[in-house]
Amino acid sequence: MECYDKKITIKAWAEEDRPREKMQLQGRRNLTDAELIAILIGSGNRTETAVGLSMRILASLENDLDKLGKLGVPELSKFKGIGEAKAISIIAALELGRRRRDVSTPKMDQVTSSKDVHNYLKRHFTDLNHEEFWIVLLNRSNHILSRHLISKGGQAGTIADPKIIFQTALEHHSASIILSHNHPSGSLKPSQADLQLTRKLKDAGTLLDIGVLDHLIFTDTAYLSLADEGLM
Repeated sequence: MECYDKKITIKAWAEEDRPREKMQLQGRRNLTDAELIAILIGSGNRTETAVGLSMRILASLENDLDKLGKLGVPELSKFKGIGEAKAISIIAALELGRRRRDVSTPKMDQVTSSKDVHNYLKRHFTDLNHEEFWIVLLNRSNHILSRHLISKGGQAGTIADPKIIFQTALEHHSASIILSHNHPSGSLKPSQADLQLTRKLKDAGTLLDIGVLDHLIFTDTAYLSLADEGLM
């Protein structure tokens, strides 16, 4: 029973089983997801190795790294062997990966389709467990002036204040705007509240001579354009 009273560390394994050594000998692309996470957390708990713990975490998430990227410190800390420091290390590594994708995204200055808007904004909606409402401001040639976060909410919704939206557009001398928000549920179907808000903002924009060109709904893997669907 004595062996179970000690924490099993990577240094106690056979050398060929150590993720750090495996990376040095075989390269990073030969490591499994669990082995990469094991390097981050360093050690497991009293009854399982770091790789075993990492495999258990991934198995609980159907081996989906996107789901892992959405977990916060409280959720990760529920796993035996994962304290606050290890949870933060995992979250920081996944955030660096997300930011790397952002940097590799080519800069886009002019909007010609809803796909352009999706490519421009999708990084802001990735891995969110709550709703956010953003707007993109355009000049008369549909070149992007700026993007702005209007509001944050919960899983069920967020409040987009028309006064704030059009105040922002007027301050930046915008000729038109594109609305966007996400659905953490994964559903792309616009709600009645989505449709009513869009109509309300489009009517207000007409009075102010600021066109509301589109409203995009985002999920982690797809988007829906109300303009493309004829719902504007």
